[in-house]
Amino acid sequence: MLSLYGKNISSRLLLGTAQYPSPAILAEAVHNSATEIITLSLRRETAGGKQGSRFQELIKTLDVHVLPNTAGCFSVKEAIITARLARDLFKTNWIKLEVIGNQDTLQPHVFALVEAAKILTDEGCEVFPYTTDDLIVAEKLIDSGCKVLMPWCAPIGSAKGARDTDGLRSMRAHFPDIPLIVDAGIGRPSHAAAVMELGYDAVLLNTAVAKAGNPARMAEAFAQAINAGRLGFEAGMLEPRDVAIPSTPVIGRAVFS
Repeated sequence: MLSLYGKNISSRLLLGTAQYPSPAILAEAVHNSATEIITLSLRRETAGGKQGSRFQELIKTLDVHVLPNTAGCFSVKEAIITARLARDLFKTNWIKLEVIGNQDTLQPHVFALVEAAKILTDEGCEVFPYTTDDLIVAEKLIDSGCKVLMPWCAPIGSAKGARDTDGLRSMRAHFPDIPLIVDAGIGRPSHAAAVMELGYDAVLLNTAVAKAGNPARMAEAFAQAINAGRLGFEAGMLEPRDVAIPSTPVIGRAVFS
């Protein structure tokens, strides 16, 4: 069971809601993934007009926790205003905080992120910060009041999988009691299984499912991969070795003269 700001969550897959071919396909993907948390962009909702209202009605039927995000924000001021509006619109203190620092890589602006996280946590928000795997930044976010961290493993939508496994492993080791959710860069179910095998608590996906040939089936594939990776971590996996180790004992083998 995963605990996020006092809420117990059974599924370790968080699902984004952007870029799906249709609302019906989104609903099917959410169902097949068994997710209990979906992310929503306030910018898309407010820009959608009547269509945005219909989308909100669909979300209500899915019976999941909503994690609104500040996607598309490039400054502290912009992220704070967006987060406040999202809190009022979606009636939740949960905020996925994104402050982008580079237009091409969509890398988090970590300095602005820490500043915005402090302001929002002081206002009672429960912040899920989209960050890097930098340990100093992680410490500053925790000091600001964040009780969950969401490091990227590759640029948003890149589908590259973990580019710095050692960095992710180090982050897990340094923060054993903080829920860590890999956010951004996952492209294949095997990528998700790999980061879960490092001991991460959950994975957030969007593009890899929404842009798949069959989003519903891909959502199910990711759900199974995430469960497999978590089970492998909990079971205790063998570490890689430089030499062969025989699985059959050599003592007692037949000797021919």
